[in-house]
Amino acid sequence: MSLAPELLAILVCPKCKSKLEHYPGPPEVLVCRESQLVYRVEDGIPVMLIDEAAPLDEAIYPPVSP
Repeated sequence: MSLAPELLAILVCPKCKSKLEHYPGPPEVLVCRESQLVYRVEDGIPVMLIDEAAPLDEAIYPPVSP
């Protein structure tokens, strides 16, 4: 299950309020470059808790071209 484009358009990082990059996966995640955090998506629901975010590894999630 993938996130709706309407939802992706309004989601921001809860830590810094920056725009998120969507990686459809697997695993499906949302990446914040500014905070260097990766938020997981479980069953189509983004888990936007700072304490549950993983540190960003750019080798796994390289920047998405605009």
